[in-house]
Amino acid sequence: MENKFDYKIRVLIAKPGLDGHDRGAKVIARALRDAGMEVIYTGLRQTPEQIVAAALQEDVDAIGVSILSGAHMTLLPKIVQLCKEKGITDTLIFCGGIIPDDDIPKLKELGIAEVFTPGASTEDAIAFLRDNVKPKVA
Repeated sequence: MENKFDYKIRVLIAKPGLDGHDRGAKVIARALRDAGMEVIYTGLRQTPEQIVAAALQEDVDAIGVSILSGAHMTLLPKIVQLCKEKGITDTLIFCGGIIPDDDIPKLKELGIAEVFTPGASTEDAIAFLRDNVKPKVA
């Protein structure tokens, strides 16, 4: 299924903090690319400031954050806050990784559009982006 735009969805995949495990981030980046999206991968150990700066520079439609370190309740709210401060209000933010079930509603309340936990399929993420990314206003 194609997206509802005449351009490719642009997604930034980020690995914040000290977590050195990026296999999941690379798997989702490859799956999104294979689904026809443009993917920018930031690499390991990015700060929230670096992630938001890259999202602004690349004019992405979505920011995907892979987090396994347990710092999700610190790093994700900071990314959301920085996006708001920089005027990035039309960019969908989603995450994946080791996120306790009790934290998911809190993250969604803060502005995280979706949380993908272990076992979620790449097809779920692809469908979510295609269904929820809104076209940028020119």
